[in-house]
Amino acid sequence: MKIRFCEHNKGKGKLFRQLKEEFPELDIKIKSCIKQCSSCREKPTVTVNKQKISASDGDKLYLKVIEQIKGA
Repeated sequence: MKIRFCEHNKGKGKLFRQLKEEFPELDIKIKSCIKQCSSCREKPTVTVNKQKISASDGDKLYLKVIEQIKGA
């Protein structure tokens, strides 16, 4: 499973560290761009296996990412 963060997205640091710690076996990286600029500027956004996931804040995004991980 590939999880990608944009280096320009605010609030990515805490979520990135939390996921790396909890799921060290997953391919989690911060990239220079994840090609989701319209969402990335507005709210916390990641891609999970190239699928965009956004939420109003980092905590809600974390819960959505966990759902994706457990559903895979």
